[in-house]
Amino acid sequence: MKQIRLYVTASQAECELALDLLGLAFEDAGYPVATMEIDENRDIWEVSVYVPVDEQTAITAAMTDCLAAALPDVQIEIEILPDVDWVTLSLQGLKPVRAGRFLVHGSHDRYQVRPNDLSIEIEAGRAFGTGHHGTTAGCLEMIDQVVRRRPYRRVLDLGTGSGVLAIGIAQLTQATILATDIDPVAIEVARDNARLNHCASRIVFRTAPGFHSELFARRGPFDLIVANILAKPLMKMAPAMSRNLASGGQVILSGILASQRMKVLAAYNTQGLYHRQTFWRNGWVTLNLSR
Repeated sequence: MKQIRLYVTASQAECELALDLLGLAFEDAGYPVATMEIDENRDIWEVSVYVPVDEQTAITAAMTDCLAAALPDVQIEIEILPDVDWVTLSLQGLKPVRAGRFLVHGSHDRYQVRPNDLSIEIEAGRAFGTGHHGTTAGCLEMIDQVVRRRPYRRVLDLGTGSGVLAIGIAQLTQATILATDIDPVAIEVARDNARLNHCASRIVFRTAPGFHSELFARRGPFDLIVANILAKPLMKMAPAMSRNLASGGQVILSGILASQRMKVLAAYNTQGLYHRQTFWRNGWVTLNLSR
């Protein structure tokens, strides 16, 4: 299907913010997001989202909503692209990401895996979260630290996307892992990625919206819950998160702007979950809480 490029033009600082916001909103849904410098002398940059032409109207509206609060004056422009697999090309251009002991990489960068690295390979062309966004990398760093402290038996990765966090947990623990997502295509991609990383037998992938499934009661309560979503839904799910967490359990939350940190913490404090640690990365935070 013919692709288009929806893009905004702004200063470097504005485009860095737009890249973070659009990446969090669209990368896990399979839409590549990229930035580039247009004019060095005048500080002009572009941030682009690559989408099928028949989704132009919906994605343009979603981009407008996404950028409205932070960059209300930017205009979304459109470029028709030739028939090229932009998803694969964009992922092939990404560099490996180190997060704690993890190295998230594509097949083209296998040679960069060092002997002590925990390698997570995400197949190029299936863009449901690659580890390059600060929230995903922050979660992997936090997971690396949290699982050193105690063993876990039952783990939930809520909103798994590409499965990258569940795969990382499987490399560090002997726990049974439930990974859920509202999008059935994401679950298919995550399952494929788990097979690629030789841990599919350790992870149960299921399509489920939030905590609205009897699946959680059957599989829980969980010793560790990881949720890399967005601040508002995380705040709404605080009571359900608490109900599904085992006594003494740990929670790792991300998809949270630094400015939203205190509101999220307040929502979880009312459920008896308290702050243990925060990682800061590119304007985003990853939180570790426990009872």
